[in-house]
Amino acid sequence: MYIMKNIGLLFGSFNPIHNGHISLATFILKHKPLDEIWFVVSPLSPFKKSKILLDKNDRLDMVKVAIKPFKKFFASDIEFKMKTPNYTIDTLYEIKKKYPEDSFSLIIGEDNLENFKNWKDSNLIIENFKIYVYPRNFSKSKPNLNFNTLYKINAPTINISSTDIREFIKKNEDIDGLLSPEVLDQIKKKKFYL
Repeated sequence: MYIMKNIGLLFGSFNPIHNGHISLATFILKHKPLDEIWFVVSPLSPFKKSKILLDKNDRLDMVKVAIKPFKKFFASDIEFKMKTPNYTIDTLYEIKKKYPEDSFSLIIGEDNLENFKNWKDSNLIIENFKIYVYPRNFSKSKPNLNFNTLYKINAPTINISSTDIREFIKKNEDIDGLLSPEVLDQIKKKKFYL
């Protein structure tokens, strides 16, 4: 008999995935009723410019390498097979269609709440999925969105971003400790972000 799993979906471009993503996912898994966390790699966010984005397969490979030591973390390329730009609601329904036995929740940074109402069919997301919101340092305002599917997480704030890491690489600055050694190795070997 199949036992339903509660799965948290952490969407991102992961350009590149870093230790902040891993520590956040670890914290959420420990403190929330989730069985697994899936890292959903977005080929292209409707809100981001594509020119600074590494190839989706390279980013997916880095995610797989970074999460390998964690039994309950998985990498998802579901959006690679969908038409772009990828809207969260479409991906959520696609995942639900593919895995009807499981329950899915969305994991987002509080900075995303600022324009959440502009997301495609945001009302349907609110009505049909739990949303776990983690704190972000650079979040400008604290939008007062109160609905009963929204859960704030008191996770430690991540003080590093993928943008910072790309800048450090460009300037040849030390990024040891910001990424898993395996991801760092991949970046150096393939000369990413130079």
